Amino acid sequence: MAPVTDRQPESQPQGFATRAIHAGQEPDPQTGAVVPPIHQVSTFKQDGVGGLRGGYEYARSANPTRTALEECLAALEGGLRAFAFASGLAAEDTLLRTVLSPGDHVVLPDDAYGGTYRLFARVLQRWGIDHTAAHMPDVDAVAAAIQPGRTKVVWVETPSNPLLGVSDIAALAQVSHAAGARLVVDNTFASPYLQQPLSLGADVVVHSTTKYIGGHSDVIGGALVVRDAELAQELAFHQNAMGAVSGPFDSWLVLRGAKTLAVRMDRHCDNARAVVALLKEHPEVTQVFWPGLPEHNGHEVAAKQMRNFGGMVSFRVRGGMNAALRVCAATKIFTLAESLGGVESLIEHPGKMTHASVAGSALEVPDDLVRLSVGIEDISDLLNDLEQALAAAKS
Repeated sequence: MAPVTDRQPESQPQGFATRAIHAGQEPDPQTGAVVPPIHQVSTFKQDGVGGLRGGYEYARSANPTRTALEECLAALEGGLRAFAFASGLAAEDTLLRTVLSPGDHVVLPDDAYGGTYRLFARVLQRWGIDHTAAHMPDVDAVAAAIQPGRTKVVWVETPSNPLLGVSDIAALAQVSHAAGARLVVDNTFASPYLQQPLSLGADVVVHSTTKYIGGHSDVIGGALVVRDAELAQELAFHQNAMGAVSGPFDSWLVLRGAKTLAVRMDRHCDNARAVVALLKEHPEVTQVFWPGLPEHNGHEVAAKQMRNFGGMVSFRVRGGMNAALRVCAATKIFTLAESLGGVESLIEHPGKMTHASVAGSALEVPDDLVRLSVGIEDISDLLNDLEQALAAAKS
């Protein structure tokens, strides 16, 4: 039985950065260590049968290092309880098998992350879970896609991956709840520093903690954060029963990354703004996707529900797919790699990399699209790198 780590979703007297450094991370009572120790252990001594110290018995059920991370994530998202998993997809799978049954229906984004789409289309559909893709920024389209009585989850990514679509969380919460469905928000691109969906009416927040929360490209992890006590208890049971939990060292790495999330996100956003300014004026770029642009379809919504506009930027290249591939191959500081949210800048071709699994489907992305995860390097170096790489697009 895992220790109870429920917390009240009351207004926080402390600021975000303070919570990131201190929530769930009191100095070790035995040694005074200011950083929670890595409890690299599988089982815990009992003081007599059932005499658990702090509620710990077996590390799949609970581990003190994972508890510290979960308490921190709950505080950052303003939730009642958080759950840490071995990956973002493990978190998604556990949530969906907790709240769905055969015959249920889910509304998905029409530009969903490829791994999420694969989970629904190739795994859950075999078990009788149907889905419909809808354009999430269009609340009326989402309402039309809901099947009353069958739709149990409306799933939204905002900003979305890789086209940076922005959806109105509060409006979608109203539509979802009116139909008896839960609203699940993948908050990975924004991070809890830039956006807190639970405060806008979402029922569940999903994170790949691999990305901005971990922030250093050295750990794989996922998380769920909820505000409902009953759902929290159901998730706690399934987390233990299914077992795809975050290990102690991985939990410690994510917790370490969370401490600097605020300062890193400020730098990511500032660098992204400068990158967008370059791309907007470059003759080899035909379109730029970033919610901070006034012409972005979701700019007003993003300005309302986000602290800033994020470090992810996508753009289309004149010359089509081959030109986009040349840009990806030519950078020297931007590393050609999947994933995102680390301190180092990354570049990728979604159509052939992260979103290859949706090729040929309604979720297929443009083949001239390039996605950037703008890191925290010196901005002059990043701009110079993009300038020389875009020159290669004309070759």
